[in-house]
Amino acid sequence: MKVLLLGSGGREHALARSLTSDPKVASLWTAPGNSGTAALGTNLGLDPCDPGAVATWASDNQIDLVIVGPEAPLVAGVADAVAARGIPVFGPTKAAARLEESKSFAKEIMEAVAVPTAKCRVVTTREGVSAAMDEFGAPYVIKFDGLAAGKGVAVTSDRDAALAHAGVALSSDGAAIVVEEFLDGPEVSLFCLCDGTNVVPLAPAQDFKRAYDDDEGPNTGGMGAYSPLPWAPPGLTTEVLETVAVPVVREMARRGTPFVGVLYCGLALTSKGVKVIEFNVRFGDPEAQVVLPRLRTPLAGVLLAAAEGRLDEVGELEWSDGAALTVVVAAEGYPTLAMTGGEVTGVEEAEDLEGVHVIHAGLRAADGGLVAAGGRVLCVVGEGTDLGEARDRAYQGVARISLRGSHHRRDIGSLAAGGGIRVGSDGAGPGDKRRAE
Repeated sequence: MKVLLLGSGGREHALARSLTSDPKVASLWTAPGNSGTAALGTNLGLDPCDPGAVATWASDNQIDLVIVGPEAPLVAGVADAVAARGIPVFGPTKAAARLEESKSFAKEIMEAVAVPTAKCRVVTTREGVSAAMDEFGAPYVIKFDGLAAGKGVAVTSDRDAALAHAGVALSSDGAAIVVEEFLDGPEVSLFCLCDGTNVVPLAPAQDFKRAYDDDEGPNTGGMGAYSPLPWAPPGLTTEVLETVAVPVVREMARRGTPFVGVLYCGLALTSKGVKVIEFNVRFGDPEAQVVLPRLRTPLAGVLLAAAEGRLDEVGELEWSDGAALTVVVAAEGYPTLAMTGGEVTGVEEAEDLEGVHVIHAGLRAADGGLVAAGGRVLCVVGEGTDLGEARDRAYQGVARISLRGSHHRRDIGSLAAGGGIRVGSDGAGPGDKRRAE
């Protein structure tokens, strides 16, 4: 199988690792890729957001499967262009990608099929924002309606800060703001593979959005994650399939916009039951870094089956019994203004440790070494027999990484490993301050 993967971040390196471990994958190209994907295949100087260029290259090179990593190419219509050439593509059409592109559209879909979610108001003025905040009370949850690279949400009890966040979006003509009620309880990320009709879940994970320990600081694209969730209630995945993913996929098909790809369900396990925080239409980053290493079923065959409408033929996926945890090492100044260009050392030393590998994200090769080229520079992944061992290994790997001014959270998975997360009561566990993107 010849595979083209679109994207350049940690998610794409994680996907590339899983794809190249599939014996059916003969060759892998990544556009544009990074220093990690370059070691696993061939990087291309191809704009992943140019539908025509991607479709032409895939056709000219007889690609068997195109996999779209980030959301921007999907919103640009890359999947539409590739599918029009008769090439299987794992990723939703531009119309179906609206589930992530517009939070108000996602709310409309959820309302149509009675998916449990936070009450909200969609407003376009500062006065409307203020009124909705009064209605729901603090903590205030303010979301940009459109894409914001993981930083479009503010959750704060500071009214002025909430209004200031809303004002950033409202400064654009025609912009809308979604104001929501606050949801208590720990968060869960669940990836569901979809072929337009059928839905196959992956293992749940939990990520950490805030920049600093104890869920303090600004929102980020994610500072760490772990899987599985030893505290998750039995039957959680089945419940989400039945009440969220399957109804949404059916509604999208009924509207003539069948959903093919990853439906990322961002969930809050509240005192009143499971509720949806948001949908994304691609693998989460950094959750993919801990979910994919635990998958024992070859990935490429599953994604091809989804792209071709054959998920019903896949059967139940196989998973390792162990755990995986990742810690993101971020550049100085991230997430406000990341300092790039610093030398990164210790990657090989970290990977010499048992059960540790490093995912390249904002990294590039330069003069025989590696330098920071983004805010979230790399992810150190630890795998172990349980969450505690995976956590220990990940942090042992982080200790070997050197980047001047870098920072990372020191509490990824600490509550879960210590049995400190409770489900079903107000203020339960991490995630209370970390409303997702």
